[in-house]
Amino acid sequence: MLVVADKFPPVLGGIQTFAYHLAAGLPADRVVVVAPAAPSAAAFDRTLPFPVIRMDERILTSPGSRRLLRSVVRSEHCEAAWFPTAAPLGLLAPTLRTAGISRVVSSSHGHEVAWSRLPGGWSLVRAVAARADVLTYLTAFTRRRLLAVAPPGTTLARLTGGVDTGRFRPRVGGEEIRRQHGWSDRPVVICVARLVARKGQDMLIRGWPVVLRRHPAARLLLVGQGPAADRLRRLATQVGVADAVHFAGAVTEQDLPAYLDAADVFAMPSRTRLLGLDLEGLGLSALEAAASGLPVVTGAQGGAPDVVLPGRTGVVVDGRDRHAVATAVADLLDDPERSARMGLAGRDWMCRNWNWGELSRRLAGLLAGGPDSDLEGVAGHSFGSSAAHREVPDGVVSSNIGPSGMISDDIVPDRIDVSQGG
Repeated sequence: MLVVADKFPPVLGGIQTFAYHLAAGLPADRVVVVAPAAPSAAAFDRTLPFPVIRMDERILTSPGSRRLLRSVVRSEHCEAAWFPTAAPLGLLAPTLRTAGISRVVSSSHGHEVAWSRLPGGWSLVRAVAARADVLTYLTAFTRRRLLAVAPPGTTLARLTGGVDTGRFRPRVGGEEIRRQHGWSDRPVVICVARLVARKGQDMLIRGWPVVLRRHPAARLLLVGQGPAADRLRRLATQVGVADAVHFAGAVTEQDLPAYLDAADVFAMPSRTRLLGLDLEGLGLSALEAAASGLPVVTGAQGGAPDVVLPGRTGVVVDGRDRHAVATAVADLLDDPERSARMGLAGRDWMCRNWNWGELSRRLAGLLAGGPDSDLEGVAGHSFGSSAAHREVPDGVVSSNIGPSGMISDDIVPDRIDVSQGG
């Protein structure tokens, strides 16, 4: 199995984590990864159970890269290929097929959904879908958008990111982090995300005076770095909460579980921006927080709501409303018993439904192309203006797509086949 990744560790990031953990769960003696060169890559690669071939980052544009990919397919006798980033890497599928690849799985994220809204971007996403045997999606939201542009015959399957529940768990050093910062018994709310507008750190800061009125000792811990860092620091000063907001900057992967363990609540009230071009595809840090036993506050737009069972593992709020954000956070701090119940339920949900091993097994089934008990049934979709609906297995819905590209459905199936005529 060939994995062609344009984002891969040791560089950090959500897609890098997605690509690494799913590849690591595949049979090591049958996997070879092609990934961009990066500082410290050689040392990192020596820790892996499968070979990694590093190449120029311009995988798509370099003729030499394409020759290397064909050579790897032939020398390693690869029959299936996975693109952890569907667009634009999925355009390489024909190159791999000429070398002997017979099955291609491409995995979409938030940016493909954003591109599908652009005048030229939708055709790129459509072309990637047409070249894959299976196009995977993260959430019900991203699925709906992909269905609007996918060509007839596209097969969609859900494949989300996951969480390492062995690393992210309660009681892994949080007390030491609190001691280092002098927080002792202070309530701590943490947000782990890049410092960019859509993640919602600004709304947390704007709403923090509301939290402080109910919990004067509360601290907001912002982990991450990004282009909005200076603006957010100025905002904290303008709002008058600079002393209550701690900017931790970048935290190593090794230390991150302890920082989450130090908190009482996780909040990332993300929102969709720029007319839908800047959106949250899923939110892996929210999964890590839930695995750490924290109640999660997340935004209501994009794919973010899929990481919360509302009222059971956390709260979904309008990330554009600072008062709603602050109230949700303060309510959780008001009721430690409720927060603890949510944290326990969230960890249980992560262990059962979001563990990397299970997700890797799902990917292996997609690459093999055989029956997979976790991908139940097939639903047909009509691209005409008339309504078409037929009997399908339990848990699967048959949807209709009209000329407008809008779809109607009630249940999110694990797997769908978008076929002409329903």
